[in-house]
Amino acid sequence: MTGVAVVTDSTASLPPDVAADLGITVVPLHVVVDGEDRLDDAAGSAALAVQMADGTTATTSQPSPAELVRTYRAASDGGRREVVAIHLSAELSGTVGGARRAADLLAAEGIRVHVVDSRTVAAGTGLAAVAAAEAALRGAGPAQVVAVARETAAKSTVLFVVPELTYLQRGGRMTAGAALVGTALGIRPVLAIADGRIAVVETVRGRARARRRVVERAVQAAGGPRARVPHPPAQRVRVAVHHFGAADEAVALEEELADALAGTGALVAGALRSEVTAVVGVHAGPGVLGVVVAPAGEL
Repeated sequence: MTGVAVVTDSTASLPPDVAADLGITVVPLHVVVDGEDRLDDAAGSAALAVQMADGTTATTSQPSPAELVRTYRAASDGGRREVVAIHLSAELSGTVGGARRAADLLAAEGIRVHVVDSRTVAAGTGLAAVAAAEAALRGAGPAQVVAVARETAAKSTVLFVVPELTYLQRGGRMTAGAALVGTALGIRPVLAIADGRIAVVETVRGRARARRRVVERAVQAAGGPRARVPHPPAQRVRVAVHHFGAADEAVALEEELADALAGTGALVAGALRSEVTAVVGVHAGPGVLGVVVAPAGEL
């Protein structure tokens, strides 16, 4: 057992075995489908994607401070470990606010919880938690674990495409004006997380072209020395491919990305593919495809 426990939330969309191997505790958000409140996890994502494609609507909510208190208290092992809690962007959810309230409550018990607003989502948050957990396993103290999490999240690149923007607009994650970008003439936006929010980084015609641009931008972010674009100095990176109800497309995207990264000599330390959990899927909509590139430490 290390002196620092790492907690993240379900929107990080980490494969359960990855979280378990690194000792990362995952606190679920909530998704409400047909009046039924369900805990957010990977197991329900595929079924919900099918339901939503058939017209079912769903809503989401953050974990309560009481749920967070219980999670952090358990992770702290009775106060013998400090807790670093890495959550999705406060611009997208109230989870960080609830986490800070929970941390204040636990401080009275002598349990220290360090809350990190990742200012990103999905594997942008998840890979920050992975890096933080690895640092904790190496014996890093809480301040260093927090610093690793923040730096990894800040330097991550989160890119995605959606078949339609109505889900993001309906959930308040995108303005009506921005959503209009993708409603006419087959124009598809390439979306990213910028300053903690969802932003349109470019528009192209057609979903296939949008997917290619996601790959090209991910390759640029990875900084392979043979990339035909300006790139940062070579560093090890991790990559993740996400989807919601689009497993076959995700496999094709992963293969395309792997070929492109290999062609540029990018230093890929690890890769994962996962379906985003239901909470992310509710806001992105069925058919979303995404790629995340995050630093994996120095050479």
